[in-house]
Amino acid sequence: MQASLDATASEAARPQHLSDTSFDSLPLHETLKSSLAAMGYSHCTPIQAATLPLALQGKDLAGQAQTGTGKTAAFLLATMHHLLTQPRIGEEGQPRAYILAPTRELALQIYNDALQLGAHTGLKLAALYGGTGYDTQKSAIAEGVDILIGTPGRMIDFFKQGLYKLNGIEVLVLDEADRMFDLGFIADIRFLMRRMPRPGSRLNYLFSATLSHRVLELAYEHMNSPERIEIEPDQVTAERVRQSLIHVANEDKLPMLVGLMRHHAPIRTLVFVNTKRGAEDVEAALKANGFNAGVLSGDVPQNKRERLLGEFKLGELPVLVATDVAARGLHIPEVSHVINFDLPQDGEDYVHRIGRTARAGASGDAISLCCETWVYSLPIIEKAIGMRIPQSLNPDDLMPQDYIKPKHVHRDRSGAPPRRDGGRPGGGRPGGGGGRPRSTRPVR
Repeated sequence: MQASLDATASEAARPQHLSDTSFDSLPLHETLKSSLAAMGYSHCTPIQAATLPLALQGKDLAGQAQTGTGKTAAFLLATMHHLLTQPRIGEEGQPRAYILAPTRELALQIYNDALQLGAHTGLKLAALYGGTGYDTQKSAIAEGVDILIGTPGRMIDFFKQGLYKLNGIEVLVLDEADRMFDLGFIADIRFLMRRMPRPGSRLNYLFSATLSHRVLELAYEHMNSPERIEIEPDQVTAERVRQSLIHVANEDKLPMLVGLMRHHAPIRTLVFVNTKRGAEDVEAALKANGFNAGVLSGDVPQNKRERLLGEFKLGELPVLVATDVAARGLHIPEVSHVINFDLPQDGEDYVHRIGRTARAGASGDAISLCCETWVYSLPIIEKAIGMRIPQSLNPDDLMPQDYIKPKHVHRDRSGAPPRRDGGRPGGGRPGGGGGRPRSTRPVR
């Protein structure tokens, strides 16, 4: 009876977003269990519970789960367990595990998570990504490394220089594989794979928020009969995200954003914009109206990007305005609100954007502004998520009467960035609201 009561109490104390599989019940290396305990983790998330037992049996994996559900820890634990329990097959000092990520931010996030999980293992780690730290990264490789984590460009650069070898790779990880395709990295990835031991001679873990046909084709071509794991594939968006939509005229978007910020008084907010110029406009408007904000886009130098992310995570910077460079893979705790200042152009980007909030069992708000320029994305998004986004009641009440217009903005009256020919979307008509937005790829 007492054992039954203890089990019931333990079940009640466990957060609802976790499974009933404890890390102690898995045959993980003891040093990894020590790290998990020190970090306060006792039970697996669903994707970890589904994948880790198979990975620990030596199976290849193709895993899909919603963003923010623990995919990173799953492949890091599996990778480190293998390195700690199996003899090295390559030369001393050469990498044994190889982890590829599509963006610098995600590579750095994986590296930081790996430092925590591997704190007691003695494994040597290095992160290779562009934009900064060239000589520092070269030195890290020269000192010997067990796990290389990085983006394809810098990884290939250093490989072609002969700074490390690939013939001793025992574990290959592809994180956010669908994003790799989006950013055009697949040719680079195939280049690297062909220089590693054959798929049957290494472990292969592919994780992605979506397992599209092209991702699965890559998996079955370069992996060893991977086990396909999907967690809640029918539930596209996180259930704890409160979604809402506000229809607003282009010229009213910046005042509406300021009104939203005042009304919700969010602690930590991500504002997504489709272009870097639009991000600069939003930053200028927020600062003019008393909100401390920073911009994260592809043109921001890497050291500044890392500083902004650090300040945002610590709560020193309450608002981060970002293009989709920040929409994938970043674990930023306690994001209370995600605001889509511009609707993204496809459903997957919407899912990943709003997945920045309501992480690890928390709840959060995702508010989207729907203007004349980007309204054409709305049916695509709602089809992708399988629901209509609820409209906010009385949005006019949010419009501030004392909005301060910033001195310089890039946007014209249509609400979109100016075209090079001086025209506007919609055939150059005043207001530009009647035409379809020009088909361009947003600046990442």
